Order: sequence, then structure tokens, then C-alpha cells
Amino acid sequence: MRHRAAVETAEQTHLYQGRALPRPEEDLEDQGLGFDVGTLLQRRGVLKAFGIGAVTLGLAACGASESGTGTADGEIPDETAGPYPGDGSNGPDVLEESGIVRSDIRSSFGESEGTAEGIPMDLELTITDLANGGAPFAGVAVYVWHCTREGLYSMYSEGVEDQNYLRGVQIADAGGKVRFTSIFPACYTGRWPHIHFEVYPDEASITDSTNAIATSQVALPQDVCDAVFATAGYEASVRNLSQITLDSDNVFGDDGGASQLAAVTGSVAKGYSVSLTAGVDTRTEPAGGSAPEGGGSGGPGGSGPEGGPGGGSGGAGGEPPAGEPPAGGPGGEPPAGAEGEAGEPPAKP
Repeated sequence: MRHRAAVETAEQTHLYQGRALPRPEEDLEDQGLGFDVGTLLQRRGVLKAFGIGAVTLGLAACGASESGTGTADGEIPDETAGPYPGDGSNGPDVLEESGIVRSDIRSSFGESEGTAEGIPMDLELTITDLANGGAPFAGVAVYVWHCTREGLYSMYSEGVEDQNYLRGVQIADAGGKVRFTSIFPACYTGRWPHIHFEVYPDEASITDSTNAIATSQVALPQDVCDAVFATAGYEASVRNLSQITLDSDNVFGDDGGASQLAAVTGSVAKGYSVSLTAGVDTRTEPAGGSAPEGGGSGGPGGSGPEGGPGGGSGGAGGEPPAGEPPAGGPGGEPPAGAEGEAGEPPAKP
């Protein structure tokens, strides 16, 4: 039986029996091994009274905590930044531009003018410091970017190369939280609907992408995607979503998105609130983040593979797979055997 009453109370304070919940959005038994061990020690007196072996209960607790958690230690999986990061690692560098630190990322800034249309979405990421016992990682800078409702990436895609919307940086508050106002992204051919993010030690370090201490992606739940994609402007996403699952996605497929699937509340009429807790461990060497080699013109939405991301002459990050479908946004036929953002590696790094 899940301890829902205890967790619902804890969600308001992010505490349980005076201890911080490392995964406040999860049930009590899904808080991770470290939290289970702490709980076990607190209950030692009760265990002795009932004659229950601590080792036996400890094993049971560990088994429950690992179920559906994706990573036992709570660290967010490292992922590729893809061919359209805009962080200077593969062409354009929006992180060098004045004004990138902002919470509302729906409009372009600086010399660019334009606004991305779509269903409103508020994104909240909570960054925890695993090297410091899972404490809130205050002061880190989080760079977020994602595609439009048409499946295009600003700064790269044909027709929006001069835009820099749906990209922004926020500095984590005392609770390790960053918040962005945006629009719900599309599903383009070959990828599950997602949001990219990079975590930097502080604001001063964002001008060099090699300073990132974590690079990952947020997966969006299917029921919410189905509701959003039934609205005007997202028509192509309906077909694209039907051709992919979380298990077959080349990024989230390792665990079906269990460790990166966001909690979402709201409605089409009022907009959605998307939240995810991401554990970052500075004791480990980041394994993701690198964009694929290559360059070339084009990008999402050009005439190229997938008819969406990676189009144009060679795409924005490497040679495209053989067989180019007709041009046009995210609704083109996927090339044989090509999953993931065109130009990205066929499997997770």
C-alpha cells in the first residue's frame, strides 16, 4: 500500500518526519535508497520491539524504492544536447547574448522579433545537489530550450533562423527551483515530445558550454500530449506521436522515461504546469551534452530527413540518413531506421 496520506502532507513542506524529500513529487517509497536507509534507522526501535530483522526490512525497502525510479541514486540521466542547442557547441550561441537570463521565453529578444504561439506551459525544474546529500542546488544556472508547436528550433530551422525564442536561462532560488513561461512543444518525427536543459555551476559560467555539469531532457506525458495535439496548430503532432513510444524513443527508451517523465497539471483551456526534479551529482563526469559533429545549412523544418528537425543540406549536426522525404514541418515520413533528432547519434551516448 502506498503511503499517499503521508506524502500528500509532505508535498506541502517537502518534509517527512523532519527530513527533506529528495523526490517530493514521488510517493514515499520512491524517494531513493538513501532516504529509505534513513527511515530504516529511525524505525530501529520499532523493529526490535517486533523482532523484525533490520536486514530483511532493509532489503524489502530497497526493492520497493528501485521500482520505477530509473536511477537508483536519483541522478538525472545525461543526454545528448542534440544538433540544435544554441549554446555555441554547434553553431549559434544564444548564451552569449544579453537578455538570455529571463523567465518568459515565448518571444525573441535582442535584435530578433517574433513570438512562438501555442498552448501555454509553465515549466518548473527543481535541481538537487546529490554531492551535498540531495540539498537544493541554489545558485546554479539552468538553460532551457525546445521546439515550437510546428516542430521547429529557433536559430536553426528554415524560416526561424533569425529568431531566438523558446530559449532562456534562470538562476535557481534557495529551493533549487527555476521557472519558465513557455508554450507546449510539438512532437516531430522520430522523437517523443521533450524539453532540453543544461545545468551550469552559476550564471557566469553559461558562456562556455563545456562548463555544463548536467545535460538532460524532460519527457512529457502522453495523455497531456494527446489533449494538446488535438488543438489547432499541433495537427502534425498527432500522427508523429502515433509512430513513437517512450520505450522506442532513442533518448527515453532506456527506462521508458521513468526518471525524466514530468508531472503535469492543468488543461488546454488554462494551460499546463510541468514540473520535474533533477538530481545533479558533481562528483561524476558529465557524459552527455555534446552535439554531433558536422554543420551545414538547414535545420528543423527544411527539406531533409524527417521533413522536420535536421532538414536542409546535411542538417545542423551531421550527415542525414539516406532517403529524404518531402519538405515541410514535422509531418514528413520518417526515413527507414532513423529515430531521434536528425543529426543526433542513433543511440544514447
